[in-house]
Amino acid sequence: MDLALLRTFVTVHRAGSFTRAAALLGLSQPAVTSQIRSLERQLGRPLFLRQARGVTPTTIGDELAHRAAPHLDALVEIVETGLDEQTGVRTLHLAGPPEFTAARALPALTPLISQGLTLRTSLVGAAEELLEGLAAGHHDLALTTARPRGGLLTATPLCDEEHVLVASPRWAARLGPGVLLRKGAVVLEQLPVVEVHESLPFVTRYWAAVFDSKPAAAATVIAPDLRAVLESAASGAGLAVLPRYLCEDALERGRLVALLDPPVPPLRTYFLVVRTGTLGLPYIARAHESLLRAAADW
Repeated sequence: MDLALLRTFVTVHRAGSFTRAAALLGLSQPAVTSQIRSLERQLGRPLFLRQARGVTPTTIGDELAHRAAPHLDALVEIVETGLDEQTGVRTLHLAGPPEFTAARALPALTPLISQGLTLRTSLVGAAEELLEGLAAGHHDLALTTARPRGGLLTATPLCDEEHVLVASPRWAARLGPGVLLRKGAVVLEQLPVVEVHESLPFVTRYWAAVFDSKPAAAATVIAPDLRAVLESAASGAGLAVLPRYLCEDALERGRLVALLDPPVPPLRTYFLVVRTGTLGLPYIARAHESLLRAAADW
């Protein structure tokens, strides 16, 4: 049986779509369709059920994927490992939100540079764009707060990110103790807000978790980078919701004040995502392991 046909089959099985598999393989969609039909003729059984959106594997298709995929992944690992040994250098293409990648991921991966790894980063805030880029082969590893669906990508929980409601000392003094806890939504409507987007994603998530309500305010300052949000809030532009890891230093120095200390702080989970099967490649596996190990202390 032609290994190229099996490779195409496994890619379609993981992608759930001829179109996406074609992009991953660098083939046209008609070429992928032709290869799958050829394999189905050889086996005398249908491998996929065509649907309006993508394809669903038949029982035979699932069984074949379960048996063939590990062996194909092993062959890829052999080839890639051979390249490692020949060149001594591999480039890891990492993608993630700018702030988290800069503050957490890159420092954790720096020790691998002495082992011959080189790094290329793509700083992307939108989770959907990150996962699409990973699925298309533009990245080797992605850091995202969205857990992907389907079998094409494999996600591992990395860490939880605590969110803190903060403002400058001047605004904290104006509010006084306990005001937000009693009348959070009302106070929010009266205060300037600093956010990364007009939809107030961080503030909305915080208010839903802590006050069980939706904010009814517009942002005074929009800055699509949490580090800019931090600096704006610290300079007195208004209140903001920030990840604790990002604002911890400003809180310790008194540049920002935590306005609330809820019993159960709002959390957001980060996932470490790879294309299924690529953890068999040593340089990706080392980076994956290094990030998981570092995250234990985050």
